Amino acid sequence: MGRSIRITLFVLLLLVVLVFGLSVGRQVFLVGSEPSPAPDLSQYNAYVYDQPRPLTEFTLTNEQGETVTREDLKGRWTFVFVGYTNCPDICPAAMANLRRTDQLLPAELPQPDYLLITADPEHDTPEKLKAYTGFFGEHFHGLTGDLDMLRAVAKSVSAVFVHREVDGQLLVDHSGHFALLNPRGEVQALIQPPHKPAELAKAFERIYQWADANRKG
Repeated sequence: MGRSIRITLFVLLLLVVLVFGLSVGRQVFLVGSEPSPAPDLSQYNAYVYDQPRPLTEFTLTNEQGETVTREDLKGRWTFVFVGYTNCPDICPAAMANLRRTDQLLPAELPQPDYLLITADPEHDTPEKLKAYTGFFGEHFHGLTGDLDMLRAVAKSVSAVFVHREVDGQLLVDHSGHFALLNPRGEVQALIQPPHKPAELAKAFERIYQWADANRKG
């Protein structure tokens, strides 16, 4: 075999190896760049969406009397709970669990907000929400406003509430779960009761780590 033929065959072999290597590398890169599936956090009563659900657009009023829209919830993680300040049992326990969760979060995690969506706007004025949420901490906030709009927001976080009157007193039946919004203002997870602060903190840590890894990837 002539020297020129050997050189030609060698060059062709190199080209084949190069093309094969590029093909394999591309497949590895594509597989590696695909988002990892949402973690299974059923042990914490949490369901994490692979693809977050949109939050409905709204215009409501916060505890400071300021107008708030969906855009104002972007840029940070937010735990959302639907309830009301006159709630005799479920709401105080839920808010206390969130306060304890806030105290248990590791310092290296982003600081979430905690948002009470009122199911009783007739009584839950901004002033009343401010006094109520302020008791639990500086990161606790409330929203009130039009009843139908509040129902729509509740529905978009998979919550419902129903008004009923007992002996002349308004009672509100409502969902007891927490929704976790990601920094894009989307519903990333739902966390069902019973709520244990240590487990809530761990669930938030796992969800944040998963979301952050996918964002970097």
